[in-house]
Amino acid sequence: MPDDAGEGPESDTGTVAPMNGRVTRSDRVAATRETLLAAAERLFAEHGLAAVSNRQISQEAGQGNNTAVSYHFGSKAGLVRAIVRRHTEQIERIRLRMVRGFEGSTEVRDWIACMVEPFAQHLADLGTPTWYGRFSAQAMGDLVYRETVAQEALNSPSLARAGEELYRCLPDLPTEVRRERQDMARHLMVHTIAERERALAEGGDTPRDSWHRAAVGLTDALTGLWLAPVTELPARSGQEAVRPERR
Repeated sequence: MPDDAGEGPESDTGTVAPMNGRVTRSDRVAATRETLLAAAERLFAEHGLAAVSNRQISQEAGQGNNTAVSYHFGSKAGLVRAIVRRHTEQIERIRLRMVRGFEGSTEVRDWIACMVEPFAQHLADLGTPTWYGRFSAQAMGDLVYRETVAQEALNSPSLARAGEELYRCLPDLPTEVRRERQDMARHLMVHTIAERERALAEGGDTPRDSWHRAAVGLTDALTGLWLAPVTELPARSGQEAVRPERR
């Protein structure tokens, strides 16, 4: 008996229809959720989170009910979380393999690679065009939803482990410099990936010819950032540090 026994031909959406032609309510709900997620991710990536309404997402997804987002996700924040979770499982799987492979490493570059390469590999696996890189960049700049996205990222055990190992490799880096470079690294990584994704979607030129090579170059740059020298500044005098009170 063939492996696909009991399954029917693929539908226009790419899903496999049952042989009896019946589609259950749970099937319809799952299909609608996926359509809404895909539409929202694309619109958010192109226009930003604040500029896109739930109604626009419903219309883009071909839903006659303009409250579809609220029904399926509860709120716009719930939708944003669902978009992130739509990708994190695959990214986490790739990163976990890398973290295990670098167990015991004291090389800064190894742990930075664990942060960069899984994201790039995931986008490569999805094929062109993708939207998640630009969605991530838009979310990072959104005052309302960036904490929502950040909290989802913090739920990644492998990412947390890579961060811990990176800091272990840099024990003498002052706390304020560490925080500063963490912000710099996050912006450089997310926006570099987003710009490459945009160029690929528009058929433009990119400095590297594959996501793997782009990730290698980005990892090199971030390694240089983390290992850059720290210039010691003289402490500010008490007179300079304290502003006179206004009367």
